[in-house]
Amino acid sequence: MPLPPHIFCGPLPTFDKTNWRAICHAFEGAASQALGQAWLTEPEAGFMPAVVKVGWRGQSLLVLAELTDSDIFTHAARSNEKLWELGDVFEIFLRPAEQQSYFEFHVAPSNLTLQLRFPNAAAVAQVRKTESIDDLLIHDAVFQSRTWVQSEARRWFVFAEIPVATVSEQNKSLPGSRWFFSFCRYDYSAGSTTPIISSTSAHTKPDFHRQDEWGAMLFQSGG
Repeated sequence: MPLPPHIFCGPLPTFDKTNWRAICHAFEGAASQALGQAWLTEPEAGFMPAVVKVGWRGQSLLVLAELTDSDIFTHAARSNEKLWELGDVFEIFLRPAEQQSYFEFHVAPSNLTLQLRFPNAAAVAQVRKTESIDDLLIHDAVFQSRTWVQSEARRWFVFAEIPVATVSEQNKSLPGSRWFFSFCRYDYSAGSTTPIISSTSAHTKPDFHRQDEWGAMLFQSGG
């Protein structure tokens, strides 16, 4: 099986966060990770590729995802629903190396979001037992995102800006910090209730919460 990925997250230049051309240009040359299905010997039929790039600016992690998708949709009507059950979604898992708590952020093609905080690794077992995420929900918006859907080109993009204060409970400066990460997706097709899932992590089982298989991200100085 492949080893968990290790990436160096470098500073990005100043850019217009409202302009997709400027966003994509700013991420040129940034560290990138492809999503795959490490738990399989080869991708399943219908698997669509996706690539995630990362960088930082100020005191925020910046993420840009490009997801190939032949059928882009969500049935979600509002944020903090169970987006992974309602259609296509891009997922971000983050945990600073020095803490037990970790965060899970979802972004749907409509730019609706889901924000969760897990106090520790054991919390996911309780969620799976009760099927309730109420105790984990973060109700105030703690990160910003934008989406760009290109249906004719069969792709959609996610840009996310996640402040360090959202994730790091010690509120450490980013340069020199080490975070564990995983970028994942649920890719649905109309008429099918079973999504095709993928991840940047070296998962031996299709379980996104297996933290020992997440990647490690080291924030480089500069900027």
